Amino acid sequence: MVRFKNRYVLCEVVSEDPQCRQCIEDRAVGLAVRDAIGRVHGDFGLACCSISFTVKYLNAYTGTVLLRCRKDSYRLLCSALPFVRQLESRNQRYPCFLNTLHVGGTIRTCQKFLIEYNRRQLLLLLQSCTNEEERRCVQKSLLRCSLTEEQCLSGNEDDDDDGTETD
Repeated sequence: MVRFKNRYVLCEVVSEDPQCRQCIEDRAVGLAVRDAIGRVHGDFGLACCSISFTVKYLNAYTGTVLLRCRKDSYRLLCSALPFVRQLESRNQRYPCFLNTLHVGGTIRTCQKFLIEYNRRQLLLLLQSCTNEEERRCVQKSLLRCSLTEEQCLSGNEDDDDDGTETD
């Protein structure tokens, strides 16, 4: 059996309108990224990236997107992401861009990075709190975003460590 190695690109959707993130769908993100790859790298780049390209995870509330592609074409994908300028969903266009946060070999490494990234963002938010009520809410959120051993052991079923195609 042939092992297909993949790369997972963790991105965040950045827009001025916070309601934009709640209206997007994974299909819209996939189409926008494919369109950007086609514009930047042409048919060759689009064919290379389309072999194993999928949107594995989309959290519309936080604007977090996890993209999967083949290991040998992830640079083509990452170089085309800055050219995504809008997402189209339900016949409306939302101006936004994708900020690449992390590139990892497994979903688990991306999850670990995202937890640490969110913790750092919450610490920055804690420093900018103006009253005690805001400070308590942020501290409560900080305590909830810790990775314990129980979560690591129970999270094994979602991990694609072997890199084989299961779709």
